Amino acid sequence: MMKAVKLGIIGLGAEGGMYAGFLAEGKVNNMVIGAICDIDPAKKAAAAEKYPNVPFYDNYLDMLESGKVDAIVTCVPHYLHPEMGIAALERNIHALVEKPAGVYTKQVQQLNDYAASKPELTFAIFFNQRTNPLYQKLKELIDNGEIGEIRRTNWMITTWWRPQGYYDQSAWRATWGGEGGGVLVNQAPHQLDLLQWICGMPSKVYSNVKYGYQRNIAVEDEVSAVFDYENGATGVFITCTHDVLGTDRFEILGEKGKIVVDDSKKITIKRLVKPESEMNATMSMNDVMKIFMGQSDSNIYSEEVLEFENVWGAQHMTVLENFAANIVDGTPLIAPGSDGIHGVRLANAIHLSSFLGKKVEIPFDEELYLVELNKKIKEENKYPTRS
Repeated sequence: MMKAVKLGIIGLGAEGGMYAGFLAEGKVNNMVIGAICDIDPAKKAAAAEKYPNVPFYDNYLDMLESGKVDAIVTCVPHYLHPEMGIAALERNIHALVEKPAGVYTKQVQQLNDYAASKPELTFAIFFNQRTNPLYQKLKELIDNGEIGEIRRTNWMITTWWRPQGYYDQSAWRATWGGEGGGVLVNQAPHQLDLLQWICGMPSKVYSNVKYGYQRNIAVEDEVSAVFDYENGATGVFITCTHDVLGTDRFEILGEKGKIVVDDSKKITIKRLVKPESEMNATMSMNDVMKIFMGQSDSNIYSEEVLEFENVWGAQHMTVLENFAANIVDGTPLIAPGSDGIHGVRLANAIHLSSFLGKKVEIPFDEELYLVELNKKIKEENKYPTRS
């Protein structure tokens, strides 16, 4: 049995640096730093100072072929995740890809298909919010039917305020060719994953997306999307990067009650004493007026409030530890790599609806999405188109 997984960290930026720190401090069971890779000479100097005994590479293929790593994590721009994941798996190296799994579903599907041909290897995605006890509890409540069949979802997540200086710090950031989009591919992928993980994938999307609305960028900084679900439920998803006061509120309405999540810290569960459909069928207007006027003797719902603390770094360490445990002893993955395509598909559908100015069904034509994305890349005239 492998004693400790030697992880190769590709990209020593904010995320890669954080993971290196956790591993160097021994905070992740069954995992150590095997090697570090970055194309920036300044990162090489920084790594030599902080991790003098760790091999450093400026080409990730050299690292993959060095024999120094058992697994990799891809802390690089989004377009690179699929090709790096495939390159690792080709060399029988386990792959943990950062979110989002890619920019467009066609490239992510290629990664998933290749990973499926190597079932003996561990393939995972860094959806650390799936380890958040709050969202694990929320999924449990929905899966157990606590509020019955879902009728509506509403998530306003505008806590992503980013000033112009944020976008100006890197030439590839907030570009179609370099990053592949704005808030949908950079800040909100966790919420898109959680939304479909907990409530299911919408069947249709209609969006109103603003590009460079309040920032001097080519990509989206304001998104409002309306969803249809197979069971007739509806949904709304709102996000942006120009709200300095920010709101994070997720509401799920069901036939038997409502769940509200505030600031990703508190869950309020309101359970109806009788399902709404039964109330609708049996209550007279006189009974309803008594409730509205506070004259009813019976409460129509009960309320439960659950509060959660979020320890910085704990979620990321849990993903790394779970990834290592799957490699070492087969512990089930919290977020299998194949799940990464769902959030990308939802982001693509929101973009495509905006590009075409009409409602888009899921699944959509992946080639059509790529054609429209390449139009944006050509207009930008900074990067080559994609295939």
